[in-house]
Amino acid sequence: MGVMVRGLLLGLLFSIMPLFVYAADTQFKEGDQGSEIAAIQMKLKEKGYKITRINGKFTAETTKAVRSFQKRQKLKSDGIVENRTYYILMGKNLKVGNEKVQNNAKQITDTAKTYVGVPYKFGGTNPKGFDCSGFVQYVFNQSKITLPRAADAQYKVGKTIKQKELKQGDLVFFSTYEKGTSHCGIYLEQGKFIHASSHGVMISHLDESYWKMRYLGARRII
Repeated sequence: MGVMVRGLLLGLLFSIMPLFVYAADTQFKEGDQGSEIAAIQMKLKEKGYKITRINGKFTAETTKAVRSFQKRQKLKSDGIVENRTYYILMGKNLKVGNEKVQNNAKQITDTAKTYVGVPYKFGGTNPKGFDCSGFVQYVFNQSKITLPRAADAQYKVGKTIKQKELKQGDLVFFSTYEKGTSHCGIYLEQGKFIHASSHGVMISHLDESYWKMRYLGARRII
């Protein structure tokens, strides 16, 4: 009898586990973009909530609709589509996949590219002029990701990765004018990275002899 009860309990446990098997920080909020956001907008509109445009951008209007949905479902009404909200709205589990990470990475690199040509300024931390770490810090801050100010401090943040593992949005570091970490940039793709060099914000390639000789390592932040 005890074995049967334990079996039933285990069966019940595994039947409800899919609701809670995703990462605790997996969520969608205002500012996020991607096909998953478009699906959320479509479902909200189907349920009668005001969504003017299904564009895959988590706008203030989307936040308002999510809050209304959460309030009706007696959930925490914060406008953030976390695990429980997603399940009740979409009728399926919130997958722990790479789409949100990829969207965040693309948002970061797209933002970085808009500053190509901005002049170099020692100690610069804004679009009037950047130094290397000031540029990285500023770009990530636009996606609400806080990084330390200096390159050597940024090199201690996140996860260490090998060069062959580089993905869009990773940080790359170099030893240039002094020993240790003295330069950094944001990896794009196909060996390219964007950085604030002495010539201003520009895109370079890791295989260029200057950077290849001075490459120090990489970190993954997102």
